[in-house]
Amino acid sequence: MAALPVYTWHLAPDGLATRRQLRAKGLRPGGQDVVAQIERPRYRRGPLVAYLYAVDAAKPVRPMTPAKQAALDKANQARRTCPECERDADYVIPAQLGMCVPCAYPEDQAAAA
Repeated sequence: MAALPVYTWHLAPDGLATRRQLRAKGLRPGGQDVVAQIERPRYRRGPLVAYLYAVDAAKPVRPMTPAKQAALDKANQARRTCPECERDADYVIPAQLGMCVPCAYPEDQAAAA
């Protein structure tokens, strides 16, 4: 196996892009192999590496189907519903709390009222 070419941050040649850059253009790698990698210096913990893909071999992003959209909506609603009071919290419930803020800190809510 040959080593991948390594480029410095902001110096990758045209025609190569990271996954995020492909997604911003409405593309996906589409099963192609990594063509190169790019390194960005991180001073205390070593370099940060991102893989690069050929833009011309990328495929369009698959469209969102109604079934996928319904599943995504259901999952997001579950993340917003408090398991204690079963109300929609209007925000994603923090995993650390496991419940909405009023249920997690009832004494703070009573003092504010």
